[in-house]
Amino acid sequence: METYADWLRARGDDELRALLSARPELLAPVPADLTALAARAATPAAVSRALDRLDRFTLAVLEALLVLPAPGMAALTAGLGATPAQLDRALGTLRRYGLAWGDGTPVTAPGVRQGLPHPAGLGPPAAEVFAGYPAERLTDLVTDLEGEAPRGFPDSARLLRRLTELLADPAELIEDAGPEARAALDQLAWGPPVGRVADARRPVRLGTATTPIERLLARGLLAAEDDRTVTLPREVALHLRAGRLFRDVPAEPPPLPAATRAPRDDLVVRAAAGEAAGVVRLIEDLLERWGLEPPPVLRSGGLAVRDLRAAATQLDVPEWKAALLVEIAYAAGLLTRSGDLDGEWLPTPAYDLWLMRDTAGRWTELARGWLKSDRAAGLAGERDDRDRLINALSEGMVRSSAPATRREILEVLAGAGPGAVVDEDALRTRLGWLRPRRGGPTRERLLGWTLREAAALGLTAFGELAPFARDLLTGDDPEPALEKYLPAPVDEILIQADLTAIAPGPLVTDLARELALAADVESTGGATVYRFTPESIRRALDAGRSAADITDLLTRHSATPLPQPLDYLIGDVARRHGHLRVGALTSYVRTDSAATLDEILADRRAAPLRLHRLAPTVLASGLQRAELLDGLRRMGLAPVAEAPGGGVIVTRPDAQRADPPPTAEIVRLRPDTRADDSMISAAVRALRAGDEAARHGAEHARQAPSGDPPRSPAMATIERLRAAVDRGGRVWIGYLDQQGQASSRIVEPVRVEGGFLTGYDATRAAVHRFALHRITGVSEV
Repeated sequence: METYADWLRARGDDELRALLSARPELLAPVPADLTALAARAATPAAVSRALDRLDRFTLAVLEALLVLPAPGMAALTAGLGATPAQLDRALGTLRRYGLAWGDGTPVTAPGVRQGLPHPAGLGPPAAEVFAGYPAERLTDLVTDLEGEAPRGFPDSARLLRRLTELLADPAELIEDAGPEARAALDQLAWGPPVGRVADARRPVRLGTATTPIERLLARGLLAAEDDRTVTLPREVALHLRAGRLFRDVPAEPPPLPAATRAPRDDLVVRAAAGEAAGVVRLIEDLLERWGLEPPPVLRSGGLAVRDLRAAATQLDVPEWKAALLVEIAYAAGLLTRSGDLDGEWLPTPAYDLWLMRDTAGRWTELARGWLKSDRAAGLAGERDDRDRLINALSEGMVRSSAPATRREILEVLAGAGPGAVVDEDALRTRLGWLRPRRGGPTRERLLGWTLREAAALGLTAFGELAPFARDLLTGDDPEPALEKYLPAPVDEILIQADLTAIAPGPLVTDLARELALAADVESTGGATVYRFTPESIRRALDAGRSAADITDLLTRHSATPLPQPLDYLIGDVARRHGHLRVGALTSYVRTDSAATLDEILADRRAAPLRLHRLAPTVLASGLQRAELLDGLRRMGLAPVAEAPGGGVIVTRPDAQRADPPPTAEIVRLRPDTRADDSMISAAVRALRAGDEAARHGAEHARQAPSGDPPRSPAMATIERLRAAVDRGGRVWIGYLDQQGQASSRIVEPVRVEGGFLTGYDATRAAVHRFALHRITGVSEV
């Protein structure tokens, strides 16, 4: 008899690629052969993820295959009320996902029955639900229902068959149980088919049954699974449903609202582009501030509420939007913590590279980070199940369903026609049909948050999806469609006599950074108004700018001559700046002989000690005390360590201390739900080769050419591998194992990135990942 693995083995390469594309989790890691693939596809986790991707009608077809005794096309059509074309489409989806198999009458795949414990809301058949009853209990049931005891020796199998026959048409039994018992059955008829009662296994007969539940138990209309659970047999439920499997399962998705106004694509894209430019400016402003004054990391992880509120005040946005901006910056890899303990939230080196891109490119990175992030910014400030506060940037923000839910919502908006506004109710209905198993309170909340965040990020405007957001969803580059609607950065400002400056648009990065030092933002919008104050000028001077630097900057970028009041303000603040000096010293050198300090300062060996004179007999240093002591001793001097009170500190010469190395948190990798096509093709080849090796032996694997492994320069090796990826050919490589032993491999490269080569290893009949630094060379096969 053909098995599920045999059916998979008989599929063509295109069908296997479709299966792996629909269920990419089966590729991690690539199974050894098709038998292993079949076993992995039947695991509970893999089946559950596949079921989560089914729409309501396709899921109903799968449930019908489980409950119908003879699930042919006619039975499915009658049970679901669908057309043959609709059923063919659903069965094709189930076969593509590997949840149903067989070339004739479809059969559910292994593991599906366990993944759907109550298909169509129905319980097990009577033969299964009463299988746990002892023979004596079955005899009592059959005796009460037939009016006489069964003849012969009590046989459980024969009694189960007879009980099943009696329950095949339970109309008289239900009527005899009374209206109260019928009402209890109606509560279970459409699922779930289980209920909770006290002492469910108590012995009860027709003559002793008094309550409605006892009357149902005595007639076999309910079965006791354990002491507190009763189950409605499938035959009884189908009778109560009048033979229907489902109340209402539409084969097509609920329609989206029709257009209520004339299409206004230009207005939508301009409004969305304005929001996109705004969010880029806000994140840049936030990270510039945090680069100078970083907030601390909480001991429990995350950002303190006071720091989030301070950021919201500084950016002039609500707290929920401040949390969104912080989470987007974190998801895009622009923000991270500086250490495991007592760290700070700081911009990453990637932020400086991000600043070098144009506005459209910056927005694209932010939008992609948000779309793939598994963090829900709307949770900031709420409490978890243990009544603990959920802080922004903490692990409590993680919701694994967030990226899939965001994409599904945006795809529904993309499917709406021009001028059609899809409200939350319509979205909720549509999502309930598209992904019925993913419903619940979390999705309800993510729905509202996603709509709010998409509008704030510039993906939507007036309830419609922007055209460049459609490019983002399909994997295309959204920058060309967005760039033409964004205002070009300007390098010119209008300085007025009232000590204000107006930026008529977004400023170039360098000018924006310098102007933020010398002036305070007074208002934002289409134009930004800056105000010069003594405090802002002093801030620029404190940052190392001179009065001439500030004046030259403003003169160079001002469209009008520099007003006299501003010139006077800069000069006045600069004259008073720096008269008093405040510093911090880490260590010092003190002696009663000023001549000794003169000798130290004149010695070239003292240059690394970073010494400067505070008084005739006192030198200060920026080094730690232990480093300063070692440096002076290397100069031939004999210093001693001094306590704050002036006493000598006695130390052991062998005592050493090491500062813990700084660590940086790596941003969580967000796995993509779509597998790479080249990786899928390589996996199919590996599965076919593994199948051949399993059937005929490992000698069928491709043998590498004889001779020493190839050798080539490192740069030439990488270039040849990339060329092989582009043309799709095989290459011969030399590879060093962990013991340094070289071996030859025949490889079909799939990708070269992150210091690794990923490809199909024909000599091992498997997809393998090779470290580039261990590849000795590349040669053509």
